[in-house]
Amino acid sequence: MNEPKLSQRLLSLDALRGFDMLFIMGFATLVVNVCHLFPGDVSAAVAESMSHPAWHGFSHHDTIFPLFLFIAGISYPFSLAKQRSLGATQGDLYRKILKRGALLILFGLIYNGLFRLDWPMRTASVLGRIGLAWALAAMLFLNFRTRTRIGIVGAILVGYWALLALVPAPDAPAGADVYSMEGTIVGYIDRLLLPGKLHNKIFDPEGLLSTVPAVATAMLGMLTGEFVRLSEQRLSGNRKALYMALAAVAFTLVGILWDLSFPINKKLWTSSFVCVVAGYSLGMFALFYWIIDVKGYKGWVLPFQVIGLNSITIYMAQRIVDFKGISAFFFGGLAAKMPEALAPVVASTGYLLVSWLFLYFLYKKRIFLKV
Repeated sequence: MNEPKLSQRLLSLDALRGFDMLFIMGFATLVVNVCHLFPGDVSAAVAESMSHPAWHGFSHHDTIFPLFLFIAGISYPFSLAKQRSLGATQGDLYRKILKRGALLILFGLIYNGLFRLDWPMRTASVLGRIGLAWALAAMLFLNFRTRTRIGIVGAILVGYWALLALVPAPDAPAGADVYSMEGTIVGYIDRLLLPGKLHNKIFDPEGLLSTVPAVATAMLGMLTGEFVRLSEQRLSGNRKALYMALAAVAFTLVGILWDLSFPINKKLWTSSFVCVVAGYSLGMFALFYWIIDVKGYKGWVLPFQVIGLNSITIYMAQRIVDFKGISAFFFGGLAAKMPEALAPVVASTGYLLVSWLFLYFLYKKRIFLKV
């Protein structure tokens, strides 16, 4: 546990990270339950956006994971500059990258049930992918200049498209589409090389090959962080926010057009998906950065900052701590007294509140899990 120096942090990053994590700590469920109170096409569409599509397609829920990875990328140029200012050698930088990547992989294994000792277990995980993708992107960022980094991102996205389009799984059923779960080379690599259980028996959404385009997501975040670090003399905060917003529109359009030949698919982490979520991530960061760090409107930030400063903590705690039981203890009686339609809203509000108060306690005690 470490106490970050809050005054030296980019507040918009903590707030955006907190906003992102809010959806996995109960807010998505609350949104769905509220939508059920108001039947209609709009509410049905909003509720549907709080879950993942079965395969191809895109929803708001698909943005949570890549936005977190993108934010981790944005943070790195700031962290790197600080480490270098303190005299860190190249070896020190490599060791820190490897340590962080390894810890995230370990946390992912713990999340999957490492301590249950129930073998074989699933080895792929959300945190494991973040650890691998971020570490690989950080090493590339450390060793290449900006133009080369951009070229690497482009090569990853085009190369991944070509590989999936041209190389089907050798064991695919006859006639299987190259972008289907049964026909994709991504699933074949998982079955061939990924140890332990696969999430879908024949495929894992956090598998090995699909981690490669996730490196591009992390690298795009790092390029964004490098851009934001430009001095005010070179580029004002207003212009930075504007250029990021324009880039967000461009990435989104590229992703939508690319979807015509390479479907947007989170489970495959397709190149079109990378572009669309880069657009979303850039747009959200531009908005938070402009409001908080440029205009200085910070009075509303605390609820999100409390979450963002302990994002890994709440992710792990959702698995380990019985927030459902705790919230039922305090709010179960009230929920039972409510009309049937309102009971789920009260219960999900209680769950969210208990989760947030847990983080607020840690925040007040200045306890932060820093990986």
